[in-house]
Amino acid sequence: MRAVVNVFLKDGVLDPQGKASHHALDSLGFEGVADVRIGKQIIIKLETNDRDEAQKEVEQMCETLLANTVIEDYTIEID
Repeated sequence: MRAVVNVFLKDGVLDPQGKASHHALDSLGFEGVADVRIGKQIIIKLETNDRDEAQKEVEQMCETLLANTVIEDYTIEID
């Protein structure tokens, strides 16, 4: 199985990289951009066919290492 984890800053947490990208897009003439938030995507190949087991294991990975849950949220897609 494969897990796709998207990690992103919680609402209200300042995102200097997103702010800089937003400013750069404005400078390049992309005026319709309201906001930019930068995150990361982690793709994990798992050696299991049990979807529930995979979900629980990846949640543990996120809570333990992959996301700083104080300032970040995450989503998990298992396929």
